[in-house]
Amino acid sequence: MSGYCLIAPGHPVHGHYHDHEYGFPQREERELFERLILEINQAGLSWETILKKREGFRAAYDGFDVDTVAAYGERDIERLLNDARIIRNRLKVHAAVHNAQVIQQLRASHGSFAGWLDAHHPLDKAAWVKLFKKTFRFTGGEITGEFLMSLGYLPGAHSPDCPVFKRIDTLKPAWRQA
Repeated sequence: MSGYCLIAPGHPVHGHYHDHEYGFPQREERELFERLILEINQAGLSWETILKKREGFRAAYDGFDVDTVAAYGERDIERLLNDARIIRNRLKVHAAVHNAQVIQQLRASHGSFAGWLDAHHPLDKAAWVKLFKKTFRFTGGEITGEFLMSLGYLPGAHSPDCPVFKRIDTLKPAWRQA
């Protein structure tokens, strides 16, 4: 069983995420954008820190509304950089705004963020990383891999002997269709 599948079930911070979100297919734009922002902000920190700050991120980034975040100006960026509820890193904040603008462009070219992901599936992790680095900001190998694994585009979120794996498998995640 994977390390996360061993520690997360029943854990006060990781439990719900492990059992109900991690690895489950998702198409909703806000959810995809939220996961991208959280994964970017996790860089250099623990996932537990991010999960503890999740509600702060949700409030600070206007419920992860792509259009609202895409329109953020300098006043909003300064507000975020002074908000102790989130990770106050200038590069990560700027990446969130830029990436929201990219998602708006993906709507025009692919109908949606999920449509863009589907249009490039299946790719292996290395090809996904290359595509994400070309398309988004602050998306290296770990961030891209975890983002895609957390949404069911890449395998590995759960061990095959984890009960959650079996639930996800019935939903036919994208990695199963590759």
